[in-house]
Amino acid sequence: MSHYSDLISQLYWQLPVNLMALAQTITDPDVMGQMQKAWSHFIQTGQVWALLIGVIIGYMVRNLTSYG
Repeated sequence: MSHYSDLISQLYWQLPVNLMALAQTITDPDVMGQMQKAWSHFIQTGQVWALLIGVIIGYMVRNLTSYG
């Protein structure tokens, strides 16, 4: 198992530097604002009702199909 972890670590360190920097690029640091905007969009589009209905129906199906 340690052979695989050594291989993975060697492959990781062979990656070009610009790929690692690409994963760390931050365009908008306002995380709380993004969460608030996403939540309000979730509420305004009615997706919250689809979520609630799906959870209720899923719970009912689980109870009907479970044994014991």
